[in-house]
Formats: sequence, C-alpha cells, structure tokens
Amino acid sequence: MSPASTHASSPAPHTHVTVLLDETVSAVLGLDALDEGDVAAHQARLNGTYIDGTFGRGGHSRALLARLGPGGRLVAFDKDPEAIAVGEALAAEDARFGIVHDSFAGMGQALAARGIAQVQGVLLDLGVSSPQIDNPVRGFSFRFDAPLDMRMDTTRGETAADFLASAPERRIAEVIRDYGEERFAVQIAKALVARREGGSPVRTTAELSELVARSVKTREPGQDPATRTFQALRILVNRELEELEQGLSAALALLAPGGRLAVISFHSLEDRIVKTFIARESKDEIDRRAPMAPPKAMRLQALGRLRASTGEVAANPRSRSAMLRVAQRTEVP
Repeated sequence: MSPASTHASSPAPHTHVTVLLDETVSAVLGLDALDEGDVAAHQARLNGTYIDGTFGRGGHSRALLARLGPGGRLVAFDKDPEAIAVGEALAAEDARFGIVHDSFAGMGQALAARGIAQVQGVLLDLGVSSPQIDNPVRGFSFRFDAPLDMRMDTTRGETAADFLASAPERRIAEVIRDYGEERFAVQIAKALVARREGGSPVRTTAELSELVARSVKTREPGQDPATRTFQALRILVNRELEELEQGLSAALALLAPGGRLAVISFHSLEDRIVKTFIARESKDEIDRRAPMAPPKAMRLQALGRLRASTGEVAANPRSRSAMLRVAQRTEVP
C-alpha cells in the first residue's frame, strides 16, 4: 500500500476526552494539603482565583468551575479561535469565568489588566488538542490530506508550509532534529529542499508525509514515519517550548503562597522543561557573585508526578504519554 493510500478523506468522529481530569483539578485546588476540619481554609481555596492556561474545549475549566465556590474566579487562555468561541459561550453562562485570546505566556499582563495580582492555582495542559488533530483543515495530522497549516492561532503567524517554502536546509534540519528528536532530520531536510528547488514545495500534509516516508529508513514499531517531523513543525510554528518557559515563569510570579502549579505534558521536550523549572525553583539559590550573602530562598516545593492509570489509558489511548507534575508556591520570606 502506498503512503498516499493511508490518508483518510475525512476524520472519524471523535469526542474530546480530558486527560487526568480529576487528578489535575484536585491538585491545582490544593485541598489535599489542608486539614479536613479547617473550614475557613477550604472556603478560601474554593473562592480563590485560578488560571486554566490551555482552555481547549473546556474540560478542566468546567470541572474547576463545578468545584469553585460563588466567590471563585477562573481565567482561561487559548490561542485557537475555535476554543475561544467555546469559552465565550461558557463565560456567558458563568460570571465567574473569563477567557483571553492569547498564549498563557502573557498571563501576567492579561491578569494585571483585570486587576488580579495573585492567584491560588495555575493549570497547563500542554500540546495540541484532540479536536485540532481530528480536524483535517487544521493540518496537524498526517492521517488526513489538508493544507500544511499547523497554527493553533489561525488568525496570525507563519504556517508550516510557509516555513518549509523559505527556510534554509540547515535550519529545517535543526528544527526536525531538535524539536522532533528525529535521527533522519538531515535526510528529510535535503529531500524537502530538493523538492522545493524542483519547483513544487511541500504544501499539504499528504505531500509531507509521503516525502518523510521515503526519507526515513527505519521507525519504531507502530509509529508512522512522519510522527516526529509533524511534531517538530507544530512546536516551531506555535513557539511551544519558548512559550512554555515564559508561561512557567509568569505562573510562578502570580502564585500566592501555598498556590499550586499543575502541568500536564505529553512528550519529553515539554516534560524536561517543566521538570527542570520545578527542580531549579525548589532549591535555595546562592549568588556566585556574592557567595557570603544569604541564599535566595526556594520558591517552589515539588509535590510529585503522576501518569494516567491503566484504566484511563485503555479508555483514552492519547493519555498514554501524559505526565502530570505538581508543585506548590512556598511562603514568601
């Protein structure tokens, strides 16, 4: 069977299933850290202000709103116009909720504009959502032939096809190697540039998938040869790793003492950034320029990590690679 024949003409119906829903909501609310008899502390948590930095289709946001008290507040962020439309409908139903059409990297400025200086919790569910993958016109999936777009925010920015039509061969190889961890990155980049110089640059998902399949000599059992290349281009187009680093710093600056940070990642590049950030902020920092000065106190306490249960993975295979990491803001000295 040729690579082209593996592409579906339309997606199978798919209902978005939020990964690690109960575990993440419980973690970000932080009720597990309180004495069950401390009613005032519980009420303060449930009437606090929270951030859902990756609204998607609202699974985590709705679960948070279901548990928050009447004085609670939830501000969500998303770059996808389709997600924003869903969020605006939810905001019309629940006055405690608001949504911002922007990356969570800018949460500090967005909340300052709303008069919010501190929050009790920040939730980030990273990566592309199931509706984005399953919508052929978005260009995220090699399963459907479509324009090679891959932008989460379709109102701005360069598409994946635009990048491949102009970037130097060396840059293409770097992106596929570094963001896709693809060992055949150089071969794929050479093939892409050769095709471009021949007058027919790659413009669709099927064209890219077929080219990669011819360039990748071996692949892990059960993995499509194009998987890593598609991941790399998606990360580049949406600046996912840069925005994650910025968003983690912004979240730390906003968290009140005792506030929780809960982050779900789906691949090693994301998880490495989250793990490193939490580890760095969970240590006393000594200023090497002034070694005799008191160390800068740790700002986070790592609370652990969690993977999806066997039952959840069986019901939702896309949860298989999910990793939830949780940390708590320490008391400000």
